[in-house]
Amino acid sequence: MFLTPLLETRGSSVPEAVAICSVVPAVTQTLVEWATRILGVETAVLGPDDAGVERIRYDDPWQLGMDRLANALAAYARTRAATIVVDCGTATKFEFVDSEGTYHGGAIAPGLGIAGDALFARAARLYRVPLVAPARVIGRNTVHALQVGLLHGHAAMIDGMVARIQSETGVASRVIATGGFARLLAPLCRRVHEVVDFLTLDGIRLIFEQRQEKKNKSNELSK
Repeated sequence: MFLTPLLETRGSSVPEAVAICSVVPAVTQTLVEWATRILGVETAVLGPDDAGVERIRYDDPWQLGMDRLANALAAYARTRAATIVVDCGTATKFEFVDSEGTYHGGAIAPGLGIAGDALFARAARLYRVPLVAPARVIGRNTVHALQVGLLHGHAAMIDGMVARIQSETGVASRVIATGGFARLLAPLCRRVHEVVDFLTLDGIRLIFEQRQEKKNKSNELSK
C-alpha cells in the first residue's frame, strides 16, 4: 500500500530488480510477495554470503543484522580506510571495518528514542521534552536537564565508544554517522567526521551488485 504509490509518484518505470535487507521475517515475506507478485521482478533477500563471508570476522555471520553489514560495506567503499560507523536509529549501533575492508563487529546500545521513552515511562515526575540540545551542559531547569542528559549524554556515549574502539584496534579510524538521529547528534559529538544519510541504502546496493556479479560468473562457468 505504501511502496506501489511511492513508485507511481516518482514517475518511475518498474524496477529491474528489488534487493531486500530486513531483520523482521514477517516484513521480509511481505516485501518478497510485493516484488514478485505485484511488480513481477527478480527479488533478492540479501544475506552475509552475498557480501562475502570470508571478509566477516563475526562469530556467526548469520546472526548479524544485514543493515549493520550494509553500513560497514558502504562506509569502506566511501573511505577505503579503517572506518567506524555509528548508526543512530532505534538502536545506536557501532561497526568497525579495517583498512583491508574486513568487517570485525561492533556494539549495540539503546537508541536515543528508546532511552527517552524508557526514562519518561519509569520516572513518574519526569515528562517528555523536545529533542533540542541546550547550549550549556549544566541544566538549570528540568526541561534543560532532560535535554542535556538525553542529547549531550548520548553524544558522550558515542564519543566514548568510538574512543574505546580506536584504542582497542590501535587505529584512528574515520567515523561516519548515519540513521534518523545522526544529524541531531553529530554536531554534539567530538569524534564524528561526517554524516551520510543514506549509507545503509548504499550498502544494500553494493551487496546486491556483488551478488549479481557472483551470479553472472556462475552462469558463465556453467555454460
